[in-house]
Amino acid sequence: MDAIQWIIFILIIQVIHFLGTWKLYVKAGRKSWEAAVPIYNAIILMKIINRPTWWTILLFIPIINLLMFPIIWIETIRSFGRNSLGETWLVLLTLGFYIYYVNYALDVRYIENRGLHPKTATGEWVSSIAFAVIAATLVHTYFIQPYVIPTPSLERTLRVGDLLFVSKFHYGARAPMTTVAAPMVHDTLPVLGVKSYLTKPQLPYFRLPGFTKVDRNDIVVFSWPADTVRQFFKKEAGVDKPIDKKSNYVKRCVGLPGDSLAVIDGYVYINGKQLVLDDRAKPQYDYTIYAQNGVSSKLLENVGAEGFERKYIVGALNQQQANAINPYSIGFRKRPDGQFDVYTKSDGIPIGVVRKNGISLKEETGRQRTVPLTDEMVAKLRKESTIDSVIREVDSKGRQGGNNFPQNAGYPWNYDQMGPIYIPEEGKTVALNLNVLPLYKKIIREYEGNTISVSGNQIKLNGEVVDSYTFKQDYYWMMGDNRDHSEDSRAWGYVPENHIVGTPIFIWASFDNFVNAKGQPNSPWKWKPRWDRIFTTVNGNGEPVSYFKYFLIALVAYFVGSWLWKKRKAKK
Repeated sequence: MDAIQWIIFILIIQVIHFLGTWKLYVKAGRKSWEAAVPIYNAIILMKIINRPTWWTILLFIPIINLLMFPIIWIETIRSFGRNSLGETWLVLLTLGFYIYYVNYALDVRYIENRGLHPKTATGEWVSSIAFAVIAATLVHTYFIQPYVIPTPSLERTLRVGDLLFVSKFHYGARAPMTTVAAPMVHDTLPVLGVKSYLTKPQLPYFRLPGFTKVDRNDIVVFSWPADTVRQFFKKEAGVDKPIDKKSNYVKRCVGLPGDSLAVIDGYVYINGKQLVLDDRAKPQYDYTIYAQNGVSSKLLENVGAEGFERKYIVGALNQQQANAINPYSIGFRKRPDGQFDVYTKSDGIPIGVVRKNGISLKEETGRQRTVPLTDEMVAKLRKESTIDSVIREVDSKGRQGGNNFPQNAGYPWNYDQMGPIYIPEEGKTVALNLNVLPLYKKIIREYEGNTISVSGNQIKLNGEVVDSYTFKQDYYWMMGDNRDHSEDSRAWGYVPENHIVGTPIFIWASFDNFVNAKGQPNSPWKWKPRWDRIFTTVNGNGEPVSYFKYFLIALVAYFVGSWLWKKRKAKK
């Protein structure tokens, strides 16, 4: 729906409200015309039902208004003496239209000074729950949203198992575009596994004012532009999602609107100069490590490396032993001698599982292993006498990658070699021809809502031949710090401004062993706290500092102080 359609829709709602309540306004001592004036009628209705005027604001906040409407319906009929449980259910089940019956068919009397406090414990409980949900939804939608890092694309800057608070007010909260949706959930209802929203009607894009803009090197949470996945880890047909119901991704913004970006040997260049990351960034690249006597997994663990594979040679297995190993394995292969090659991630197979199930195994460490490493890890490994060499893996220029933007043979790019490429800026015009069309086709058609076609050497935009295009919004280029293990803008291209959600500001908890070998979440009792990352900030300079101990001290001080205060008060 565009702006004009929404104005018409709002006017229809106002007409419905007027026709269903004007007599009630009169019985409450007001004028009938007061029920017809948009916004003003809501202010007057708050006076009639004896509720604060500021409630009017909540009626115009998307998502929050869906929670407020049922409360207003109930409060309206109760202001005219209709207090029974049956009538409460009637007004809810008829989506408020029972008020029409009260307005026209019943001889009701306005109760000016009715009691607002619930008369039963159940009523008190329902009232408390309702406003707790409204408050939480308001904070979740417009201020702060919890987020968990599920994949290693930002390792080692942000870790799998980091639980974050994401600020929506830094860049300005994006108002929900999906008007009918369950509160406090994203795109899927828990347990039921069905979508949590209706695709129509949709609000036009609108963002509240923020106090900063997306800057280069910012870590940004955004709606994944290419998302057609209804449920991860489940094979099914793709779905067309509203922007605000696409899955949330988190990456580092390396390219801003108007930039010329290139990736050369895996390093990002902006306007011809290599991008310098902030000192908290810990980018990783794949290196092949060579050692005559084998590359020890213990050595890799000692330098802090993760993300590598381990290979075990395992004797013949019974069913119990196979079941015990299975959660930790990413693959099996039977050997000619009847033994098995078992492949795992860097965590390996716990020694407790091996002993408990009587499994006979030994780890085979090859003379070369490919491992994602930071610069610090590389420096440590090169100092080890047992290591012969540590060489970075770089794809050569001109070698076509398997899944690289813009998925066109005319652009033989890969993750290590791309561009240069222009990042579109709102209001800027680019020449449009068959050579550059693959770079901008998705923007023009999907993100900015045009029809585009090619006839011979001519490009038609909305049916007219064009040789240029002016962008309607800003775009960004996002990449993961785990450069060789991140699906990012190098795969699916630009991130539109209307897909930006917010920026992570605080890690309130962090756990190792958060996901299993299959990449799915582990049971909470298997998580292992990373104490040095709990209560740390995401941004800033220098090594992150945990404020968890200060929080615990403050918490103890609060409870001790509260106990002493109560004890002192009791003596008086």
